[in-house]
Amino acid sequence: MKNLILGISLSFAAACNSPTKPPAQEAWTTPQQLHNNITEAEIIEGWELMFDGQHTGNFRKYGDTVIGKAWVIDDEALHLDASNIEDWQTNGGGDIVYTDLDGTIKEFENFHFKGEWKIAELGNSGIIYLLCENPDLYPYCWMTGLEMQVLDNGTDSTEGHPDAAIHKHRAGDLYDINAAPEGATKLAGEWNQFEIIVENGHLKQILNGVVTVDRDLFDNQWRSDIAGSKFHEFPGYGTYTKGGIALQDHGNHVWYRNLKIKSLASAEVEATEWDGSDTIIGSDLD
Repeated sequence: MKNLILGISLSFAAACNSPTKPPAQEAWTTPQQLHNNITEAEIIEGWELMFDGQHTGNFRKYGDTVIGKAWVIDDEALHLDASNIEDWQTNGGGDIVYTDLDGTIKEFENFHFKGEWKIAELGNSGIIYLLCENPDLYPYCWMTGLEMQVLDNGTDSTEGHPDAAIHKHRAGDLYDINAAPEGATKLAGEWNQFEIIVENGHLKQILNGVVTVDRDLFDNQWRSDIAGSKFHEFPGYGTYTKGGIALQDHGNHVWYRNLKIKSLASAEVEATEWDGSDTIIGSDLD
């Protein structure tokens, strides 16, 4: 009993003199979340965290008010559980759009969007942006939005998804418009880091540090490229300079995490005024 009392006294004394932050090895310490974090510096820079690894509240099905039950939280990732396929999509799945707190779709014109994706073997999905949500006119978000392809490209010894054999349908491509260079994607089941930057009519797609697409949008070349693609039959495709963001359900298991987006300032031409003299008021010219 004496030893027990002494032990309790020593434990109490140690607790009173311990630092305010408990030792990391204590069993009751809450483990730090490894993913889907945002720093104070990022917030100051204008980044917003789209998914916290615990809730799906910032997403809902395209053209609906709720998210399907097939979109679940899995090890800090937003996972489309495609165990129950219905036609080419998932029963209880569907494409999901990023929304504001009131459920309205958030639209972006100039933005930097980044995150990670992982696709199952033989899998297919996509990251869709600059989309117009008008399900009566456009039943699917890919009828208007541009898509960074998410795909199992396969390897020399594995087949991959059938689209991997189609030019401009491989991972990192601007789907059916521009092909990515070889070797940018990782194997099925591995995490890929992506970035999509749209700024003043210019698009850059990056996959695992490799620039896969770098081009202008909405010009004559853009319209020509659409005319030569499968999207020529959808008049709204690639015409919206401001739009929403979606994650695609293509009937295969796919995971997303660390999703962040930052709005970028639009380029503005400074207005000038001529007073009839040789000096232009409001310009930087001497």
